[in-house]
Amino acid sequence: MAEERLQKILSQAGVASRRHAEQLMAEGRVVVNGSVVTQLGSKADFERDHIKVDGRLLRPPKHLVYIALHKPTATVSTVSDPENRDTVMDLIRGVKERVYPVGRLDYHSEGLLLFTNDGDLANAVMSSATHLPKTYLVKINGALTADQEQRFREGVPLSGRRTMPAGLKLIRQAENPWYEVKLHEGRNNQIRIMFKHFGRLVEKLKRVRIGPVDLGPIKPGQFRYLDADEVEKLKRAIQVKGIQVKGEQVKGIQVKKERSKA
Repeated sequence: MAEERLQKILSQAGVASRRHAEQLMAEGRVVVNGSVVTQLGSKADFERDHIKVDGRLLRPPKHLVYIALHKPTATVSTVSDPENRDTVMDLIRGVKERVYPVGRLDYHSEGLLLFTNDGDLANAVMSSATHLPKTYLVKINGALTADQEQRFREGVPLSGRRTMPAGLKLIRQAENPWYEVKLHEGRNNQIRIMFKHFGRLVEKLKRVRIGPVDLGPIKPGQFRYLDADEVEKLKRAIQVKGIQVKGEQVKGIQVKKERSKA
């Protein structure tokens, strides 16, 4: 097997996303053949070299696993939290394979969050080049005008750069209405900031879809395995955007109930 960047190897092994893998290396937690490696450009051969993270020898995953979690509010979308808050990892106990979250949802948001040990797919889903659409249901404290709705769709200034065109549809008219929002990018707190631009505050935010994958009927704190058809559709959606991922056999669908923390 040819040498590859350590970040990619750690991602393929299901240790972390490439960005988190870089952090692990910078912290001196990655060892290759007995030597600590902190240089981000370093390469290794997964089959030939002995690679350890926190003293644990890495091996290629025996099975690729794809999980959909309904993240509840008041939960952090990271593997660990320095403030000791509840993390999404607490909700997927019982999964034998080592998986990690694909992207994030902020602390006060709920909805669909994917987990996998397939590093190639995870990186493709998170890549800014993919522009994989993500759909949200959002409740705000007052309706937008028709003009504001159109300006929202066209994009608003955010940190010196205009947001990409977005989908926006009023789905429940009320004093505090619900909108469906579809984004093709994932900038930090983007939806909350976009509505705030028009003087509106987000009261509830729930992600219901990532590309072709729906949240489905699972309740906050529950997860299920994606079936092979869902994984194939997700891979095809990514490939349409020009990013190739490897095809592997996946586990069948399963639902596991956990204590809701919503």
